[in-house]
Formats: sequence, C-alpha cells, structure tokens
Amino acid sequence: MRNLRKLTLAAAGTALVLGATACGPQGTTNGSPQQPAAQTAAPAADGSGGNGATDAYGNGNGAGKGSAAAGTASGPLAVRDDAELGPLVADAEGFTLYRFDKDTADPSSSACVGDCAKTWPPVPASATEPGGVDAARTGSVKRADGTEQLTIAGWPVYRFAKDTAPGQTNGQGVGGTWFAVTPDGGKAGVKEGAKEEAGPLPALSLTDDAKLGKIIRDGKGRTLYRFTKDTAWPMKSRCEGACLEKWRPAKLVDLNDVEGIDPKKLIPYTRSDGTKQLTIDCWPLYWFTGDKTPGDTNGQGVGGTWFAVTANGKLAK
Repeated sequence: MRNLRKLTLAAAGTALVLGATACGPQGTTNGSPQQPAAQTAAPAADGSGGNGATDAYGNGNGAGKGSAAAGTASGPLAVRDDAELGPLVADAEGFTLYRFDKDTADPSSSACVGDCAKTWPPVPASATEPGGVDAARTGSVKRADGTEQLTIAGWPVYRFAKDTAPGQTNGQGVGGTWFAVTPDGGKAGVKEGAKEEAGPLPALSLTDDAKLGKIIRDGKGRTLYRFTKDTAWPMKSRCEGACLEKWRPAKLVDLNDVEGIDPKKLIPYTRSDGTKQLTIDCWPLYWFTGDKTPGDTNGQGVGGTWFAVTANGKLAK
C-alpha cells in the first residue's frame, strides 16, 4: 500500500545502515564492510534508469538535443509492423507516433503542455491525412494554445524528440506512460489483456504475473531478476564483463516511492567499478535487455541461473 511510501528519509537512512551490516563485507581492500551510500532519489517513473536524468515526460539532460528535428511531417500516416512492438503508426517521414497515459480519449484531452510538448511535439491535425489508418478513427482535439492536434481513437498523438531517425522507438515505455500508438489507438507492444496502469509506476513495486505470481518490477515496468551465482554473504555480484551486456544492474531508488516491498530490505551495493546497485535482502537486482516491453519475463530461468524476484527477495519459480 502507499503507506510504505511515507517512510521518512531519516528513517530510511537508519534502515539502510542496519540492513547493510547483515549483508557482510563486500571484499574491500581494507577488509572492512562497505558503508552503504544514501539512496539516490529518482522519480518514480522517470524512464532514465536512475540519477534523475529525465522526468516522467522524458525531459532532462540532453532532452532537447533532437528537438529541432522533432517537427511532424505533413502527409499521410503509415502503419509499420515493428519487429518488437508489432503494428504501430508513423508519420509521413516514418517517425514513430506515441500516446500518453495521462491524456484521455473520451473526451479527448492532452495533459502534455509546456516543457512536455517540447520533448513530445504534438502532431498537428492539419498536417496529416489518415493514410494507412482508418479515417473513422482519426480526429482532432483543440489544445490550450488553440492549435488542433491529431487524435487516433480519441487519443492525442505525438512525436518524440529523441527519435532522430525514421523507424526509431526510443519513446517506448518512457516513464511507464508513453507508448507507440497502434492503428486502433492502443499501446504498441503491450500484451493483450495486460492491465492498464492508472498513472506512473512507483520506482519499485509488484506486478501479478499469470505464471510467476507477484514479482518485483521497476519504475519502467521492467521485471527485476536475481542471479544465483551472486552471494548475499558477503554481498557480491558475479555478473561482470560480457554478462552486463544482457543483464543491467538495477539503479538505486527513492525509498519514499516503493510500494508493496519492505524498504528495509533495499540496500545499496557498491560494484567493482564504483557504481551503486540496488539489492533486496542483500541480493543484487538486475533487469534483462531481452525484455522489450513492460511485463515481459523473458529472463526467467535463463541458463538455470536467472529468476524473477518476490517481495521478500526469494526466487520466483
């Protein structure tokens, strides 16, 4: 429940210090245990993977780099069958179009204004034609500035400034709220029957997987995993080198933005390169690059050593 998110920073710091002593030394040069660092505050669903690099809209460090090229091309819409996401809508130049969970379709309304609209340029209704999309599904909504924005099945649609070439889908899943739009106005890449989220996800929470039960996910909806070759005493990650190309260490989270998991179990681990990794009950956590959409569990059982994780830090099987 959300009451877990009310933990004060002071109490969280105490919990970290007490919890770290139970994980054993990390093999430092002087033989003493690593002192846990304060958790890095990151927005619940910033889409950045840590360090608060972007906010829920994808704004932040470097967000404006592609903004100059983010204008929407005039002409007919196209439908592209993306290898990972399936059918999605693109503009006349082949740039992917997106929808935003904070918008509404009935009635049509856009919640992306100000800086958000710089990172996610609204698609002008006057600049587009139905093309590959059923004309009955296209429409428009008047924005606060008086301009008309294209809608598909009532959902306002946008480009993403960080898509700098046709065919890119860098906006997919940003903040857990942005998704490529399908020809019928749905979310590309989201499993059929998957639960629609009411808003941005907490930085760490549980999802109820049909096969694995309740497992831990991060703020981008990605399943988090444990590696059975790691150890909790001493706290040690055995995933180094080439392993990190597929299995990325989970970043630290804001303990005030955790739901369904005891924050006392969340302890920072200092990796060999000096970076910080999130652990639960002293076990390092990772996300899998083979999971392409929120809710995927493609990493489950890989090599007989990688498994999704339950709220108490146990392996989900």
